[in-house]
Amino acid sequence: MKGVILAGGSGTRLNPLTEVTNKHLLAIYNKPMIFYPLQTLINAGVRDIMIISSGEHAGSFLRLLGSGERFGCNFYYRIQEGSLGIAHALSLAEKFVNGDNVAVILGDNIYEDNFAESVRDFCEGSRIFLKEIHDANRFGVAELKGDKVINIEEKPKNPKTNYAVTGFYLYDKNVFEIIKNLKPSRRGEYEITDVNNYYIKRGLTTATILTGEWTDSGTFESLHKANMIAREIELRHASRHARPLIKNAPPWRGVTKKASSSETPKKALL
Repeated sequence: MKGVILAGGSGTRLNPLTEVTNKHLLAIYNKPMIFYPLQTLINAGVRDIMIISSGEHAGSFLRLLGSGERFGCNFYYRIQEGSLGIAHALSLAEKFVNGDNVAVILGDNIYEDNFAESVRDFCEGSRIFLKEIHDANRFGVAELKGDKVINIEEKPKNPKTNYAVTGFYLYDKNVFEIIKNLKPSRRGEYEITDVNNYYIKRGLTTATILTGEWTDSGTFESLHKANMIAREIELRHASRHARPLIKNAPPWRGVTKKASSSETPKKALL
């Protein structure tokens, strides 16, 4: 399993914080934002990871993360020219993935759950991860029929459920051919929701409802929430461990909250 962190975009909703730096380099509690999705992949057992960013700040990521050796990983870098959407950014990793399965995470997402079991058990198709929240309309929203996901609607005004599709996805090698056949959305981007719906319509998607905390960090409110979640996890870990588990990396290894560890199954949908 290869890993891809998507850390491009202009972060305009966080202006003026993003006037001089990439959103994913902003501080979340006591670490740069990108450390959190990186830790999520490391906790899941992924060690070969590509970071895709805009050209303007690519050097900053390289200076911060380096080769990956100090994290016990191998890091690779690609630049996304322009803002053409999440699916387009993922397409840039095709040669890197080289026929393997791929775990994709958005660079501003913070998770309390541990995905090691999901990554280990994944074979084909796609897997998405849902979280029930009050403002699901800010995201792609899963439409359910019983325990089955039948569609994802992108940022609906009147969502059919409160289950947001979070920014962590597992795909088989076919994802790149699917992206090649996408058409741009009305906003001129290649949408990851269209990729997910392709798999869903063909019965190739499984979904899991997360039990731990989750947030993105794309607005000032969600950025504040991200800081609170990160602080809670950090302090909980510090009370049980004398030192970080990975030097210079986020110091927790998945969820420690009740009913939310890699040893406690999350609710799986068909």
